[in-house]
Amino acid sequence: MYRAPVDEIAFTLKHVAGLRTALESGALGDLSDDLVDAILGEAGRFATEEVAPLYKIGDEQGAVLKDAVVTMPPGWKDLYRRWIDGGWNALSGPEEFGGQGLPTMLGVAALEMWNSASMAFGIGPTLTMGAVEAIEKHASDEIKAKYLGKLVSGEWMGTMNLTEPQAGSDLAALRARAEPVGDGTYRIFGQKIFITYGEHDFTGNIVHLVLARLPDAPAGTRGISLFLVPKFFVGDDGVLGERNDVFCASIEHKLGIHASPTCTMIYGDGFAKGGEPGAIGWLIGEENKGLACMFTMMNNARLAVGMQGVAVAETATQKAIAYANERRQGKAPSWTGEGMAPIVHHADVKRNLLTMQVLTRIARTISYACAHAIDMGRVGDDEQRRHWQDRAGLLTPIAKAFSTDVGVEVASLGVQVHGGMGFIEETGAASLLRDARIAPIYEGTNGIQAIDLVIRKLPLSGGEHVHAYIAELRTVVENLRRSNAEGFGQSADRIERSLDDLAETTRFLQAAVEEGRSETALAGATPYLRLFALAAGGTYLVQSALADRSPDRIALCRFFAENLAGETSALKDRAVSGADSLAAAGAALVA
Repeated sequence: MYRAPVDEIAFTLKHVAGLRTALESGALGDLSDDLVDAILGEAGRFATEEVAPLYKIGDEQGAVLKDAVVTMPPGWKDLYRRWIDGGWNALSGPEEFGGQGLPTMLGVAALEMWNSASMAFGIGPTLTMGAVEAIEKHASDEIKAKYLGKLVSGEWMGTMNLTEPQAGSDLAALRARAEPVGDGTYRIFGQKIFITYGEHDFTGNIVHLVLARLPDAPAGTRGISLFLVPKFFVGDDGVLGERNDVFCASIEHKLGIHASPTCTMIYGDGFAKGGEPGAIGWLIGEENKGLACMFTMMNNARLAVGMQGVAVAETATQKAIAYANERRQGKAPSWTGEGMAPIVHHADVKRNLLTMQVLTRIARTISYACAHAIDMGRVGDDEQRRHWQDRAGLLTPIAKAFSTDVGVEVASLGVQVHGGMGFIEETGAASLLRDARIAPIYEGTNGIQAIDLVIRKLPLSGGEHVHAYIAELRTVVENLRRSNAEGFGQSADRIERSLDDLAETTRFLQAAVEEGRSETALAGATPYLRLFALAAGGTYLVQSALADRSPDRIALCRFFAENLAGETSALKDRAVSGADSLAAAGAALVA
């Protein structure tokens, strides 16, 4: 059973990601250390005692569709009600609309715990929180007043409707259309697929944010508008009225996250009784500027999905360590007891478990550092905000892609540690791997995140921001050298070498982008993103060990440096030298 690692989460937030410094500077208002601990402690209790026990029934029974109505697994509706009654949906919501206005850092820490306990549960509120941010930043005051209070509290849930059968990652191919009615509303027609929590019985209303095209819209992504389409109309008094012409036609039968209803939504098919067909929607932002509005929601969701990777990795690691201490097989040099040794004493099992632990901590720290940058991007003067906004932009694709890759990798290692029993559903190791596999795909595939990093984020601040970040990481390694701390082995030399690999590869890819060698830049993007994460994450392990000086943290840092950090050299070679061979071999794949 999952147990929320509250102490580790609090330590990472405060001593590595930057929360302690932000608290001491007053950048986060009157938020105190004690309040942070109280929030994290209660979130951990709720995740451990109330969410986690319902994971298995959600995985086994899933969501059920009948007559366009989705029923959630037994106990889940009551769980959601207790969750919103606890104020968890409103944690980082705007205070003006009933939210608590707490930092993103606390919000993502709580998200980690919900998703560790059950990823299928945690993904639903994530979309609502993203909808809140998009509406708050782009909608009219009238729409904000009507919808935000209920969305912030969680009494209503939100969705994000982008994908269509012919338009996955390429939003330029969207065909859903919006026809002006003449009274400020629009009739929406079309089909959307893969809509997470598009229909369910958690809440009385569901607020869909839908991308569609106006009749005279320009082609491509420049002609996309964003509309708010409620499941039920809302009166001026806030009371729910008639059903809108939007329905769930089917739900997908998926590899994992079975309790999360992934819906095909039909807009304007005439299912609603009376009136003309067409789902009534309200414009969010300006006509033909919907993609910019939706990216507000998507950027929020990308960090949240990164936290799903961290979350599954944490649960898989806990489960594997517990099993390795119970399961006995063979002899091991370090085992001095009688009979067969617990498999945790075998070298290969140790390596797998430590790799799981290290990758989970690196992914967590990078994601929390990204959340810290988001928070700092909202305070201070213009120059300070720009600096932190660039940092958040730089770290977001890494937090999303690396963390979700880690979720799959660690969950797979967890199955391996369990051996044959890991392949059996009874142990629960397999279900974590099934759940984790979607995260590198949705909210922008990890290949797209790598492209975003290289093409859009490395040029930030004239290309200098990334090098300033690398310089900051180098100061941590220098602190280790000056500390004369024992037990670190070759950590300083190995991690400094990784930072050298990162700096050299960064300059190479920046030059490729600037010189228009796009194929070279794109070919190196994915290995570069992992190189970036390992170099930065290894440095954060040093920072963590220096902050605490505990033997366990020092040993874990050394394990990474002397067992895993060397991967950056190979990744550098792939990013710098792999383009020509990729193009030559890839030609044989084309039918």
